[in-house]
Amino acid sequence: MRGPAIIARTLSAANVTDARGHGWQYHSRSDHHSKVACWAVLFDLLQTSSLMQRHVAEGKVAFGINRRINDWTSGRKKDLDLVVARTAGAHDEQLQAFDLADLAVRYHLNLDATDQAILADLPTAPQGPSGSTVLVALEAKACMTAHIKALPRLYDELTSSHATVHGDNANALAVGFVMVNLAETFLSPGKQTTVDPVVTVHNQPNDTVRTVAKMHEIARRSGPHSGQHGFDALGVVVVDLRNDGTPVTIVTGAPAPAPTDDFHYDRMVVRAGHLYDSSFGQV
Repeated sequence: MRGPAIIARTLSAANVTDARGHGWQYHSRSDHHSKVACWAVLFDLLQTSSLMQRHVAEGKVAFGINRRINDWTSGRKKDLDLVVARTAGAHDEQLQAFDLADLAVRYHLNLDATDQAILADLPTAPQGPSGSTVLVALEAKACMTAHIKALPRLYDELTSSHATVHGDNANALAVGFVMVNLAETFLSPGKQTTVDPVVTVHNQPNDTVRTVAKMHEIARRSGPHSGQHGFDALGVVVVDLRNDGTPVTIVTGAPAPAPTDDFHYDRMVVRAGHLYDSSFGQV
């Protein structure tokens, strides 16, 4: 899988500018990191699912960003980072669709030569309006600092995400991605009000261990026709991101999920690809 390395390379650059003109690798008020993560997941998912590749090549599905989902059961509305949707019909909503190559430029994806070659070989998704029927909804969240304080909100936002997706369409695949920071120190943009940097010190690895454990409490379901509630696939990636300009690295050892763990990135992508192949053959 190429996604984690792409995320690390991309977030190593200061692509987010705050109101004072300062550049940051991560800023809590920006969704850049979420868009980068969702792009990476979709990039790997498109390579994993031959059926999705075929649907893209045949113009049957398109990719949409900031897609508003309406929960029919509760009236809740939520904007999802990135979706795979049926292409527009005569009566579908007129929502803009994009190709992965266009989104890579928009979000300043740092792709190496291998990534670029793979992207060039993938089918080009149709652009223009995207349809109203969402097949896959990707939601990415990050816990970079103040881990323990952020846990209730992180849990609630993820739960709201899959509930809204399936309240709109029980057959859609809800895929969740969580990035957890193992760095011992962190520069929070909102705390930098003096000339000297204000450094936040984390209680590691305890902060990351507790955050990853909390993700295990998020509801999951066995598939679109199970009658259950929860994510259809959920992955956790642990990073070392100090937000001070030093390169971001992916943590592969504990407390990151092991390759045999259901929450490992690769298993998330493979599971989502399998569910797509087994669920949408009639699209």
